[in-house]
Amino acid sequence: MNPAVTHDMSVLSLVAGASVLVKIVMLLLLLASLLSWYYIFLKIFTFSRATRQADEFEKEFWSGADLNELHQRAVKARNTAGGQERIFEAGFREFMKLRKPGMDVGDVMNGVQRAMRATYQREMERLESSLSFLASVGSVSPYVGLFGTVWGIMNSFRGLANMTQATLGAVAPGIAEALIATAMGLFAAIPAVVAYNHFAGDINRLATRFDTFMEEFSNILQRQAH
Repeated sequence: MNPAVTHDMSVLSLVAGASVLVKIVMLLLLLASLLSWYYIFLKIFTFSRATRQADEFEKEFWSGADLNELHQRAVKARNTAGGQERIFEAGFREFMKLRKPGMDVGDVMNGVQRAMRATYQREMERLESSLSFLASVGSVSPYVGLFGTVWGIMNSFRGLANMTQATLGAVAPGIAEALIATAMGLFAAIPAVVAYNHFAGDINRLATRFDTFMEEFSNILQRQAH
């Protein structure tokens, strides 16, 4: 009897033995996963910093600090200020520019709200940057991995046509190689989806805080205008 043919079923050996197309799929999924983790850690620091800056500014704003002094500090720290502080700076700057004798209060407040809303939109765009990539990785990666799996399994079964006797041992390595692509697709997709949902919640919370601040600050400026 001939000795049984054994195959090295370690992950590295299976990846090395995969077809060229399956290897390309695995490489793309690996790059997508690495880039996703880069953006995940980057966003963790971004949202942590944005929340901390909002807390600090709100504490100072509601402590009764002089608005002119707050505005001067916000102007000096414009490049490092948080989103809420930038909204305040834009609104107060527009308020001081438009508040003139005989100027209609409604026109002044409309200008202030437009200035704050424009800054608000820029802050939201900054916070939302890179989230579309995480959403794409989360939705597309499983299908890319499935494509590599289908291609690898198809090659395995085509290889059986050249064999006189088809056995499970003959086809198992090829199927295992192909299934690694599906596993890699899920490995890339799951963290991206979880992170996207978490960051979307962070954005909604910050957007609510910014909206609330703009309404309250508008009321304060309106009283001053009268």
